[in-house]
Amino acid sequence: MRIVQVANFYGPRSGGLRTAVDQLGAGYVARGHEVTVIVPGDVHSETMSATGVHRIAVPSTQLPMTGGYRVARPSVTADVAASLRPDVLEISDRLTLRGLGTWARHRGIRSVMISHERLDRLLGQVLPVPVARAAADVANRRSVLGHDAVVCTTAFAQEEFDRIGADAHRIALGVDLELFHPSRRHRNEGRMIRLVHCGRLSVEKHAERSVDALAHLRREGIDARLVVVGDGPRRAALERRAEGLPVHFAGFVSDRERVARLLAEADVAVAPGPHETFGLAALEALASGTPAVVSGTSALAEIVTPDCGAAVANRSRDFAEGIATTLALPSGGRPTARARAEQYGWPTAVESMLAVLSGR
Repeated sequence: MRIVQVANFYGPRSGGLRTAVDQLGAGYVARGHEVTVIVPGDVHSETMSATGVHRIAVPSTQLPMTGGYRVARPSVTADVAASLRPDVLEISDRLTLRGLGTWARHRGIRSVMISHERLDRLLGQVLPVPVARAAADVANRRSVLGHDAVVCTTAFAQEEFDRIGADAHRIALGVDLELFHPSRRHRNEGRMIRLVHCGRLSVEKHAERSVDALAHLRREGIDARLVVVGDGPRRAALERRAEGLPVHFAGFVSDRERVARLLAEADVAVAPGPHETFGLAALEALASGTPAVVSGTSALAEIVTPDCGAAVANRSRDFAEGIATTLALPSGGRPTARARAEQYGWPTAVESMLAVLSGR
């Protein structure tokens, strides 16, 4: 097949979405398919990745207060896609690239949309919950009608499609089990507890709960420190909030091996985002042998089990208690964390996606 992947919010500092697009594309190429990914850029450029994916960046508009994210117009993306004569369009954007499914159908091109977020949860941050759900239902019905298939990565992500009676495919994403591995951990000779928060520092991620959980632990006499890996518009406010606490802001880390080491070196990873539809960074922590404490209202509650971490209420005190409970697990929960992550390999995700892309 000639597969064209399209995504906005894909850039040099992107997180889980970029990882998912790249890993899926590499998997498609490894199985003999021709893959091009169209992403936003400051100017038009074309490159070939080490995995054989043709990447085209199209001129796009930079969004203010997003840390550098850019958005390409659907018409520009469509023009480039048309020139590639794809068999199938894989769309990792349900907001800014709306209409591409209908565009593809009119040209006899199959389209598959991957839902990387819960629209009702996003809207619920600025609208009353009933209004947010109603608006999301309208938009989701249009998405279902406008694409040949919709893919959700978890039951949590699929809930809003189940609510409107839509038939969405559920395909879990994977994790790089070689890159993220317990062998990257060095023995902690001291008694200090090492926590890590890995993710974009934006409002919806609620990184302040990781900082506040650390404060709770220290008030209880637990000698702990926190490393925050990531950057974003909330960083300055978080740094002020963390004054007087042993918190190190590492910023955005482009070196994936360094990220893997930081995750493996931690005793517990904290993922407080309440709206995550998969939570790849937490899964990468598990693969590194590091248990995770996550929001009980996110999809991570499906992934993190009591023997490899905890899913807790969205309060800093609950995260602190979840961390303390996790630290008391046999062997610190490290063997069971790795075993849980091993259930999420990329090969399975790639094969399942190819079945949907081909219409099998």
